[in-house]
Parts: sequence; structure tokens; C-alpha cells
Amino acid sequence: MLKKADQGNILAEIAVKGMQEKKAKEIVKVDLRKLNLSVADYFVICHAESDKQIDAIADSVEDEIRNATGEKPFSREGFRLAEWIILDYSNLVVHIFNNEKRRFYNLEDLWSDGIVTRYEDVT
Repeated sequence: MLKKADQGNILAEIAVKGMQEKKAKEIVKVDLRKLNLSVADYFVICHAESDKQIDAIADSVEDEIRNATGEKPFSREGFRLAEWIILDYSNLVVHIFNNEKRRFYNLEDLWSDGIVTRYEDVT
């Protein structure tokens, strides 16, 4: 098990790796720790071009985190429609959108008071 203080960021970086392996688009990590109303320590957000890619990204994130830490998400939502999949690891929440839903909900702007880190797309 990871130390609580390090756990969110370590899980977030592992989630980013899982997203990059499946060529997720516009990956963003939002550090929410300094916000009093945050629901987690970190969000990691991305989008994909198809429901199959969204599923593949979610599977890759879960596999990477489980293989590296033994952690499993407390909650998994959105697999039926695969428009917005959420993997909740308590101190990390992973959001995998289709492009349309991502633009509509715009979580990066909603939580822009956090520290935002953007990652290069893998081609």
C-alpha cells in the first residue's frame, strides 16, 4: 500500500501512463488538494475518439494501477454508454470522455483553481 500523502499523485501519474498507452487525447491532471471543497486530491481527464477507445483507455488505466499498486477503483461508472467513464480511487478520480461530453462538461475550467498539468498527446 502507498502512503496516503503520496498516493493520489502516484496513482495520477500511473493513470496518465495508462491513458498514453491507448493514445488518449488532451490528458490533464488537476491537483485539487488546496481547494477546500474538492471531492478528491486529483482528477485526471482525457478524451477519445470512439466508445471502443474509451473502454480501452479505462481498461488500461485500471490494469496499470492494479499492476503497480494492487489498487482497484472503489467505483466504476459509465461503461454501458462509454461517453464518460469515471474510475474513482477515492483520492484520484479518472474521467475518460468522448470529445462532445468533455467539451460540454469542461471539468478543467470548472476546477481551474487547482494546479493543472497538461500532457503531450502520444502519436
